[in-house]
Amino acid sequence: MKDSLFNEFNQVSAKQWKQKIQVDLKGADYNDTLLWKTNDGIEVKPFYHHDEVEQLSLTSHKNNVAICQSIFVSDEKTANFLAKDALKRGATAIQFEANEPFDVDMLLRNVIVSETKQSVEIHFKLNFLSEKFLLDLINKTPQYDIYLNIDPIGNLAKTGNWFYNQKEDHQILDNILNKATENTTILSVDASIYQNAGATTVQQVAYALAHANEYLNYLKNSNVTLSAVEGSFQFHFSVGSNYFFEIAKLRAFRVLWQTLLDEYNLSPEASGESHIFITPSLRNKTLYDYNINMLRTTTECMSAILGGADTISNIAYDSIYHKKNEFGERIARNQLLILQEESYFKKASHFADGSYYIETLTKQIAEKALTIFKEIEKSGGFLKQLQEGTIQRKIKESAQKEQTDFDNEDEVLLGTNKHPNANDKMKDELELYPFVKMKPRKTLIKPIIPKRLAEKFEQERLGKE
Repeated sequence: MKDSLFNEFNQVSAKQWKQKIQVDLKGADYNDTLLWKTNDGIEVKPFYHHDEVEQLSLTSHKNNVAICQSIFVSDEKTANFLAKDALKRGATAIQFEANEPFDVDMLLRNVIVSETKQSVEIHFKLNFLSEKFLLDLINKTPQYDIYLNIDPIGNLAKTGNWFYNQKEDHQILDNILNKATENTTILSVDASIYQNAGATTVQQVAYALAHANEYLNYLKNSNVTLSAVEGSFQFHFSVGSNYFFEIAKLRAFRVLWQTLLDEYNLSPEASGESHIFITPSLRNKTLYDYNINMLRTTTECMSAILGGADTISNIAYDSIYHKKNEFGERIARNQLLILQEESYFKKASHFADGSYYIETLTKQIAEKALTIFKEIEKSGGFLKQLQEGTIQRKIKESAQKEQTDFDNEDEVLLGTNKHPNANDKMKDELELYPFVKMKPRKTLIKPIIPKRLAEKFEQERLGKE
């Protein structure tokens, strides 16, 4: 049958649907009854119609999302073993985190398992900045796709200080960019800290864009040509449980990043397009009824895939109170494997395209984020607002509003502020301190502090055990 069965029915316009809904409301106002707005001012309607939606143009991205295993380097031999084991068990990317320089040869010895015949992404999350070590790292890894994730501004936002000072940090960045190889992605914009500290969806997109623009604007006026940064950006986002909004958030960022590249005469094709690295949010994870964290991370990874993530590093359900353990890491990795192989998300990267609801959310988030971005640039740029404390203040205001919603049970975390299990005891299970640690130190600016929504509630409950 060539013709669709629906061709026999007359098309119904959005206006006709609204009129029908208005009749069914029996006098109640359509706008007051069925429309609602988020804290961002994003309007959500009861239905979406094709004659009100303009599909956005997004550049294509690869279908197969890399499954990343995060490993802390305290001992190179142990980290090497864990990396090889993770790759054998389904991971296709490894993230090494370290607080100090390490033996690169020992860490990466035989990491690529020849039997797998797969390309392996190697990400580094270095909590220090050393030009000598980074150049050594580049020279010793020609066979890998390397992501160095150098982000001095992100370090300033997170710790309140530069690694050394602004001038020296940027000089090291210049030198690394000038000597980088084609297989190396240098720069990182860590936007996860904004989400985990309580920034709204729109703020996260706007701040990520403004954060990246600081690097583009600086490099435009430095001794590094912009062509040298082509393909040298990776963006790290955290994704929460607001399923459709998180899909739209990532799509909105890609739209705005393409627009920003155009301003610098860098096409997305020439710059290799943005590489988006995703971790689930910590803000909504809970100490009590911790198994629900697995449900949260599952939907968050789904949002990430549908939103166009390139690499996802899932977190274990017990990561906020247990030290890293084989069981928790295996469950987290298998969640992604099941989504890809058994739920067919391996082919799902474009499934969100054309959804009227998601297209509308994407457009609204992009428009509102662009407004905030322009305000930031007009006032002197992201770095200036960070140094003045404006960014911190706005995130704190958003976080307090969300916290109030949680305290009033308008924002629900199942098993914590709604339907808690009174028999659940956690005091003897704590291997890690699960709350914000305040370490007094001298800083140039006030750092942005991540905080979970349930912390106050959990501290009170622990005190009663």
